[in-house]
This record gives sequence, structure tokens and C-alpha cells, in this order.
Amino acid sequence: MLLMRRNKDFSTSCVLCFTETWLNEQIPDRALHLEGFQLLRGDRQRDLSGGKTKGGGVCFYINNAWCSDVTVISQHCSPALEYLFINCKPFYSPREFASFILAAVYIPPSADVHEAQRALADQILCVERTFPDSLVIILGDFKKGNLSQELPKYRQFVKCPTREQNTLDHCYTTVSGAYRAVPRAALGFSDHAMIHLIPSYRQKLKLSKPAVRTSKRWTCEAVEELRTCLDTTDWDVFRAATDSLDDYTDTVTSYIQFCEDSIIPTKTRVTFNNDKPWFTPRLRQLRREKEAAYRANDREGYKVAKYQFSREVEQARSRYNKRLKEQFSAKTPPLFEIQHPSSTHPTAQASSAALEPHPSPTTLTTFTTADSTTPPDHPSPSTGFSVTEKDVLKLFRKQNPRKAPGPDGVSPATLRHCAEELAPVFTDIFNISLESCHVPACFKLSTIVPVPKKPRITGLNDYRPVALTSVVMKSFERLVLPHLKSFTSPLLDPLQFAYRANRSVDDAINLALHFILQHLDSPGTYARILFVDFSSAFNTILPALLQDKLSQLNVPDSTCRWITDFLTDRRQCVRLGKNVSTTRTINTGSPQGCVLSPLLFSLYTNCCTSSHDSVKLIKFADDTTLIGLISDGDESVYRREVDRLVSWCSSNNLELNAQKTVEMIVDFRKVTAPSPPLALTDSSITTVDSIRFLGTTITQDLKWEPSISSLIKKAQQRMYFLRQLKKAKLPAQMMVQFYTAIIESILTSSITVWYAGATVRDRHRLQRIVRSAEKVIGCSLPSLHDLYVSRTRGRAGRIAADPSHPGHRLFEPLPSGRRLRSIRTRTSRHKNSFFPSAVGLMNTL
Repeated sequence: MLLMRRNKDFSTSCVLCFTETWLNEQIPDRALHLEGFQLLRGDRQRDLSGGKTKGGGVCFYINNAWCSDVTVISQHCSPALEYLFINCKPFYSPREFASFILAAVYIPPSADVHEAQRALADQILCVERTFPDSLVIILGDFKKGNLSQELPKYRQFVKCPTREQNTLDHCYTTVSGAYRAVPRAALGFSDHAMIHLIPSYRQKLKLSKPAVRTSKRWTCEAVEELRTCLDTTDWDVFRAATDSLDDYTDTVTSYIQFCEDSIIPTKTRVTFNNDKPWFTPRLRQLRREKEAAYRANDREGYKVAKYQFSREVEQARSRYNKRLKEQFSAKTPPLFEIQHPSSTHPTAQASSAALEPHPSPTTLTTFTTADSTTPPDHPSPSTGFSVTEKDVLKLFRKQNPRKAPGPDGVSPATLRHCAEELAPVFTDIFNISLESCHVPACFKLSTIVPVPKKPRITGLNDYRPVALTSVVMKSFERLVLPHLKSFTSPLLDPLQFAYRANRSVDDAINLALHFILQHLDSPGTYARILFVDFSSAFNTILPALLQDKLSQLNVPDSTCRWITDFLTDRRQCVRLGKNVSTTRTINTGSPQGCVLSPLLFSLYTNCCTSSHDSVKLIKFADDTTLIGLISDGDESVYRREVDRLVSWCSSNNLELNAQKTVEMIVDFRKVTAPSPPLALTDSSITTVDSIRFLGTTITQDLKWEPSISSLIKKAQQRMYFLRQLKKAKLPAQMMVQFYTAIIESILTSSITVWYAGATVRDRHRLQRIVRSAEKVIGCSLPSLHDLYVSRTRGRAGRIAADPSHPGHRLFEPLPSGRRLRSIRTRTSRHKNSFFPSAVGLMNTL
């Protein structure tokens, strides 16, 4: 009562939480009554707490003005842990939360903290499955524990000391920035300070303004009218009107854009941040009628409107669930597609053209010479390389209609729906471009859209300049890509793992770790790893220098000149929101967003290799890693190779970012001497204990706990959506598909790299996510161990069948041909790496 009288902050608080209440069943609730509050107790029990009667106990005081609907979910008392979970449904809460789950937790000083945290985490996961729409808030005395170790998605908000200089009392929840903790004086003779948690969370509705979107309605009638318009167009008139390829192409694309804008109707929609996908215009009308009846004090009309609104809500949800089921079904195409009898069913295009260097078997192009199927009345290309109308038609039919159009205004939807009508004219334009070694100017126009690299932007370098280019030009690049690969693929550096068939991020990491671990098996050795960072690597390519490099790789001169023209005189502007900059002409670099850019950069850096066996230079696009295998403390070769790399970058116009270039030293020797610092372009290189290398966290001791914790956090965040699907009553088969694509893909990210070396505890933490998903879905799911075994064997089989792979030599068959030769290892960390484990698994078949 003294607390309530002297401090209005606590008298007006929604919830008061106390730990170590020292209450028992002999003390009645009326002796603890606070006016305006409801008491909920979790007293210590003698038979469950190991015979202890003093100490312990937790309780909540719930403000009646905030919430009167409170129920106890679960209560637990043991020597290691005491908790009380309650469910509160307040009079008002943000729309995104159905209720609030509050948990009061007390961990005794003598308890096993890890055991208590695991038990508490299991209970929290159970509560999340039962109440998927509720916000879980964990309060209490955790001693030296940290719940984020078991549940990484939960954030801790109490940063101030609560007992002397230690922070023993914690507050956890999954919402970022939910509370601001303020310390208060201790209550009575308590040795813990009180903590006032002030809400700082903003509703989703207030975080962003309503968005006004204008989209085109591709109805069957509009598409058919557009096809008729383009089919009756005489394209020869455009070609005969000018001798300039630039004018010819610009006229064709402008006409197509004009036809699309004139025929295809548009619609405008205002969307809010908290909009539900099933909320229809009919529901908006019924809601307005219900609100009007309430304001008019019409009780009968309000009851009728409320009943109709509730009924329509259930029907709208049912219809939305049915559409989801049809969309996920393999037999039903997506709802946004419009099928035509003359077109085959298209597959989805890749999400990013810049990351799709290898076309699938259905997009491989057959290139013809001048003596084969050249279109009539067109001169035979002198390059000996042309494209056919069939190739162009196949690519146009595979366009994703939901992608944005490029600066030329030709949308992917138009190319897809009108592929037969547009393929002849663009085939003519493509062949003229190849013949004249000139790319039309409208195809080289780019709109730079800055994409943030980090959640918090601190400078311009935190943006990635992604180029929005012509969709037609991307199709043209996909036709040129196989032709260029046919000359350059056999001559590429084997340690370049990006944008190549049968190469992956996992291969680059596994081979790098194999070099390091194999070297560390010898006594007196250590490794220095330099992670090189380039400043705007793609934007610093010199077209003239690239042309010389392509000529050395036996690329035809006409193709080299076409690529040089493709990279020069490119016009671009920057778009940030609704603001667009002026257009500038660029003659350096390859835009991040073009299909050819990844391969061109790989060819540009192909000659950057190591000249000594004790230094390995591994490349994945612009991520370059220099591994120095040091023996007997002799670092002269390693430092010489670093100097060669700096010199090569200087002569090839690549700028090293010394601030982001870091080094990590892996040294397991018992007696070590401090290593001399490494200097790069007159700047000392920072030495780190861990780094995120190609998506996987590598530590100095080569342990995988940080990487696994990151994966668990991401997977737990995605479990929310699985529970939402369960609430929507989706079939188990659809939820399994969702789990495989969204959650399992996270848990198995680079699983061949770290699973064999993971600890038993980390494997159990990973498998706990799978068990939680099994309980939500209601059926069994593949275990992570089975997935690791199958993926490791599959990856090893593909490497063993590819003689060009740098790891192929490690899968050496024995003379009998039935088994593989085991890789000799001296340490368990080497034995548990990918290649020795893969050989062992292959031999068990």
C-alpha cells in the first residue's frame, strides 16, 4: 500500500510482477489485496520444491482498469525453476495482438541455469503453439541465465543493474523496441531494485503511411485486344522508316508501350500496414453500416449489422483459404496467370536476373550460323552467331508478369501474353545488333534503385546500387550468355565458385576449410585468412581492359566488340522513392542487374590467382579470400602474395576497401607468438575472432555455435507464419510445403558445412524446431540428421562425377572401384569436416 500511495507510476501500471514473494497457502488473498488490482499467485510448494518452504514464489497484480479477463495457463514449481503463465485479454490492444501472455519466472540461486532455461523454453514454445496470435512477455529473476541462448528471437530489455552491479531481473519479448526500462528504488528490505517498464512500441498502423498503388488489370478481354492490335501491326514500316538501329528500336518499344497504356485498364488501391488479405470491399461496406448504426444509437440495426459482418468475415476467410489451397496445389496455376490456348504453361522466372547466370535446360538457346535458319530478307550476320525466332519466343513466354517494366516501358506481362506477336520484330532487332556489334541506346538505359544492405543506414555505402534495366535486353543477354560461356568455361579459374555449374557457396566454404584443416594437422602450423573487400567492384570494370582479357580467352572479336559497346555509353539515373535524378552517361562498370554482369566480372578477375601452393585464393564473385598456410612461422610467401594482390587490383582499377578488409588467424599451437600486423595500402588490417563468410559464421576456433544460433533465430521467427497457417485451418500437406520452403531451408542452410562438427547440444536445439513444427502441422517431418546424410551424399556424388571441380581429386576410388580412399586425418575437427565425412558416408552405401 505504501508503494501505491507514494508512486503514481505503479498505481497506474497495467501489471505488477513480483518474484520471491515468500507466500504460502496459509496467507489468504484478502491479506494481499490492492485496491483496483486482481491478484494471481504462484506460491512455492513443499512437495515440488525439494522440501524448501522459505523463499521463492511469484505473483501478478493485474489492473482492473486495464484488463478483467485473466486466466491462468500453467504453473510450475521445481528445485530448478518456478513460473506462472497467465493470459490477459485487455479492453484495448493493438490489432496485431489477440492477447498478452505474461510469465513470471524465478530461478533459485542453487539451480542448474541451463536446465531451467531449457524447461522454460519448452513451455514458451508450447504456449506459442497454443496462442499463435498472442504476444508472450517473460518477466522475472533469471540470476545468471540468458533466455536468448535458448530462444534467440526473444530480446531482453532490462539493461540497468538490478542488484549491485549485476542485471539479474530480465524482461523478454519478441517485439523489437517494446519497452524502455527505468530503475527505481528497492521495495522495503528487498536487495533487488524495482524496474519500471515503459511501453515504447508503436502499432503497425502508425509505423507507415497508407500506400497508394496503381496496377494494371490483365483481364482476358484486354489481353486479347492487345494481341489483336500487335498482330495487325506492320513492323516493316518501322524498319523502313530509318537506317538507325537506335531509332528503329526506340520506335518499336515506344509503340508497344503506347498500345499497352491505351488498351490495358488500370486500378488504384489504398493499402494500410495492417490490412488483412481476406478483407473484401463487401466487408468494408458492412463495417461502415455497423459503425453508422452504433453512432445512431440504433440497437436493432446494430445487432443486424454486427451479425451480417461476422457472417461475412467467416465466409471471406473461407474463400481466402480455398484460394490459398488452389494456389499451393501443383495442378492449379497461380491466380495471377492468364492462360492462352496457343501458349504452353510457363514456369516461374528466377527472382533476380543478376543471380541467374546458368539457364535451365528449358532456356538453352540454339545458335545458328548464317547458312542455317536466318529469317528471309535479312542479311546474314557476319559474326557467325545469330538468334532464331523460336529462341526469342521461348524466352518471352517465360517472363514473370509480376515483374516491373524497365526504363523502355515494355512490361514483362506484354512480352509474355503477346510473345508470338512480338518475337519476329525483336528477333530482327537482336540479329541486327549482333551483326553491327552495337547495342540500341534504349536498351542501355538504367534506373538505379538503392537497396539497403543493413537495417540501419549510416551512409551511402550502406546501399547497393541495383540497376533496373530493360526486360527485352535481359532476354537478349540470356541468348548471348551460352555463346559466351562456350568459349570461356574451360579456361575459368577452378577456384572461382560463383555463377558456374555444379559450384555453390558450400563448395567454396568446404574447400577453404579443407585447405586449413589439412594444413593444421601438421605440427607447428597455423593459418592466416584475409577476407578482401572491394569498393563497388562491379562498377569499376574497364570495358577496354575487359575486351583484351576476353580476346585472351579465345572469345571472337565480334563478340568482344559487342560486349564493349554494351558496357559503354550507358545512360542511368537514380530513383529514390518519388525522386529521380538527372541522367548521366557512364563508360565504366557493369550494372548490378544485368544478366551478363556476373560472368563478365568473373572473366575480368580470372587472371587473379595465387602463384604458390601454400597460399590459396578462393573467389566467389567479388568475395575474395586469401588463405595463407604458414609453417614454422615463415610468412614471407603469404605477405608476398598479399602484395601481388594489391598490385593486381591497382593495375585493374579495383579499389580495395581497407576498412572492411579483415584478417582472422587460426592457430591451435600451445605456444604462440604475437603475429606481426598486416598492412594493406598503408592501412593496418583489423584482426577479428569471427566473420560471416559467404553466409556462414566462421570463428577463430572453428566452432559452429554462433552460426547455428543465427539459423535457429531465423527459423523461430518463421515459425509464427506456420502457426498462422494452422490457425487458418490449411491442410497438413500445404503446411508441410510451407515448412519445407520457408523453415527447413533455413535450418539446412550450408548444413554440409557445419552439421558434422556441431555439438550434441546444438543438434538438439536445431531438432527442437523440427519437433515444434511437427506438433503444429500434426505429422512427422524429416530429421536434420537424415537431411544432412542425403545432402552430403548427393553433393559428394556430383563432385565425384565432375573432373573439373577442384574437390574432385579428394574422391579417389580404390583399385577395386567399390569404395573411395579415406582421407587421412589427425584431429576430430578435420575428421568432422565435409570431405572426410562425405567419403565415409559414400563408403557406407
